[in-house]
Amino acid sequence: MTEEICHKRDILAIHDAMDVLNGKWKISIISSMCYYNDRRFSEILNDLHGISNKQLSKELKDLEENKLVKRTVLDTTPVSVKYNLTEYGWSLQNLIYDLSDWGKTHRDFVLREGQENAQRTVAQV
Repeated sequence: MTEEICHKRDILAIHDAMDVLNGKWKISIISSMCYYNDRRFSEILNDLHGISNKQLSKELKDLEENKLVKRTVLDTTPVSVKYNLTEYGWSLQNLIYDLSDWGKTHRDFVLREGQENAQRTVAQV
């Protein structure tokens, strides 16, 4: 197999992954479960500022259909539901941790660049 064909397969695999993880909320929902394991709906809702009940419900359903999240109805009064990652869903854990590390580094980089630009602007005045 040529290098070009391998690269095209890799790009297609990334496209497939993004189809499953697309949108503003899915990776954050998976992150909530990676860091806290079992989560009730309200706990996930509290982890994600700005998501509506309806949107969270839709995203959880999508993740469940893609075999990444398991929904368990608990025998409690009132009935409660917990969500956790499937064994397959846990395969995303390293990706989540790597994204977190990159996000911290990126935030620091952007803040540092912003400060350096501000200092250059002041020095020019």
